[in-house]
Amino acid sequence: MADPSSYRPAPGQIPDSPGVYRFRDEHRRVIYVGKAKSLRQRLANYFQDLAGLHPRTATMVTTAASVEWTVVSTEVEALQLEYSWIKEYDPRFNVKYRDDKSYPSLAVTMNEEYPRVQVMRGPKKKGVRYFGPYGHAWAIRETVDLMLRVFPVRTCSAGVFKRSAQIGRPCLLGYIGKCSAPCVGRVTPEEHRELAEDFCDFMAGRTGTYLSRLERQMHEAAEEMEYEKAARLRDDIGALRRAMEKNAVVLADATDADLIAVAEDELEAAVQIFHVRGGRVRGQRGWVTDKVEAVDTAGLVEHALQQLYGEESGEAVPKEVLVPALPEDAPALGEWLAERRGSLVSLRIPQRGDKKALMETVHRNAQQSLALHKTKRASDLTTRSRALEEIAEALELDGAPLRIECFDISHLQGDDVVASMVVFEDGLARKSEYRRFQIKSFDGQDDVRSMHEVVSRRFRRYLQEKLKTGEWSPEDGEDPLAEDDGRPRRFAYPPQLVVVDGGQPQVAAAKRALEELGIDDVAVCGLAKRLEEVWLPGEDDPVVLPRTSEGLYLLQRVRDEAHRFAIQYQRNKRGKRLKAGPLDEVAGLGESRRQALVKHFGSVKKLRQATIDQICEVPGIGRKTAETVAAALARSVPAGPAVNTATGEIIEDETPPPRVGAPPSGSWETSSERGTEQ
Repeated sequence: MADPSSYRPAPGQIPDSPGVYRFRDEHRRVIYVGKAKSLRQRLANYFQDLAGLHPRTATMVTTAASVEWTVVSTEVEALQLEYSWIKEYDPRFNVKYRDDKSYPSLAVTMNEEYPRVQVMRGPKKKGVRYFGPYGHAWAIRETVDLMLRVFPVRTCSAGVFKRSAQIGRPCLLGYIGKCSAPCVGRVTPEEHRELAEDFCDFMAGRTGTYLSRLERQMHEAAEEMEYEKAARLRDDIGALRRAMEKNAVVLADATDADLIAVAEDELEAAVQIFHVRGGRVRGQRGWVTDKVEAVDTAGLVEHALQQLYGEESGEAVPKEVLVPALPEDAPALGEWLAERRGSLVSLRIPQRGDKKALMETVHRNAQQSLALHKTKRASDLTTRSRALEEIAEALELDGAPLRIECFDISHLQGDDVVASMVVFEDGLARKSEYRRFQIKSFDGQDDVRSMHEVVSRRFRRYLQEKLKTGEWSPEDGEDPLAEDDGRPRRFAYPPQLVVVDGGQPQVAAAKRALEELGIDDVAVCGLAKRLEEVWLPGEDDPVVLPRTSEGLYLLQRVRDEAHRFAIQYQRNKRGKRLKAGPLDEVAGLGESRRQALVKHFGSVKKLRQATIDQICEVPGIGRKTAETVAAALARSVPAGPAVNTATGEIIEDETPPPRVGAPPSGSWETSSERGTEQ
């Protein structure tokens, strides 16, 4: 724990101008980003008596080891720079909203030659028109099904579209009139794009003009005694009206607005957003966040606006944004929103009428979201904090282990030995920092030596990153942990606690690996599966935590996640190795011909029993290749009980108990670490 006075800037050193500041910890990792109208006044607030600070702020300034700042010209520039830095560094002590669920949107791919209507989740793509988000995917499909009668736009995937074009026959929707069938040329690309644009206009709220045009056409058809056409237009109007009824009118003046409401307590806050387009609620979404910094409602609103509109532009930013409280720098935020929209945006608090009533509805939704979130044990900040405190007390640590890394070994009868490393920060999984390792230094099923190797490799990389440009010190002004693009390297940060899956032998191996590298400030423990005992290095008896302990629950989640990640990697690796079996060894035999052989005979066993003449009957297999295949199969021997070469079936994975023993002396060659994304 650092003393803030040890890195406090000298008097007069901080400029009295707008800017953005960053707090870094002892490993030069950015842990907090903030902005200020006056850097001097804002930073002075952090270096007062700790007793006068908010508990979360006090934790942040004692975790930090240095502070730096960048001066900008205007508050809008400060807002933009703060957002970009938060996005880049993902600071631990900044407010980070987490979606309480994934919300689907109705998307129209206007960037394609034949635009497609579909349900889409995830990040937005350039050239695609989005409507929503909606609460449920089925609501989108019901709306689309009604509107396809009037706007028969393509909804099929690229594969179905291509297949229909090849065979010259449309899919079922093309036959029943719910697709204009551009795949077989019933409409030109220009006509189909016009249909898609009409669809988008109707979804954007421009409904009155289109309905009036349909009604006029219906009356004209009736007057001309084209009764079938008039009946079809009548049904089209009914379908569109039913689609419109699914979104009730909430604002009579056809307003385009986003309403943001906040429900909060001392530890957490929930944010709800209603998207109103054309006076109708077109979508809804919600976020939940831990209040990891001293922030009020206005500050939460500011963070929500940054996250909501940080990646948006154009029509995604509405004319009005209604909020429960105006941020401190509301004019700068309004200017920033106007830049993203391309026209003026009204940021205000609704005072009366329908908009205030709708804001109360949004607030009730936020309260319900917060209450639901509180029931989720793993996401409860209070529970996580108590778990970390219990672990620190049980293991006699100096402070709560904010970063925990857990290692696990996985193999099958000594083959395909792999290891996993998972990372938990503040009690939550940080999957972007998971790592996986291949163990190739020796053969056999020895978890102890494997654990020694993987821990050695992980912390050897940490030392290499730390010393890459020589010993770092704040006076040098250099950061050896930053890549050329300013992002941190993969193994740059050490944990406060290393957890290994196993008992005394694995713990001893991990501790020995750290001692050999001269690392003495990282705690080590092991969690044995049999009785869920916690083992410490050099102790004959384990630490037994109560079954109801939140600390034990957290350690179990960390261990189980490491085991899952290792098993997944090991199975993928083994599956690739055993996919074709002995045919892999045949020189000049590619993937296509291997599959053709197995498909022709049905199994490797039947292929092994076939004659050379029978093998030659497979298309693409000559006599010389057939002789090589037959010779390779004759030499091959089943690998053991792990795989049945006759059927290709893999026996269930079950890692056997490790053999206890000391690792061999000397060094061995290690494979390169490979990161992963989940």
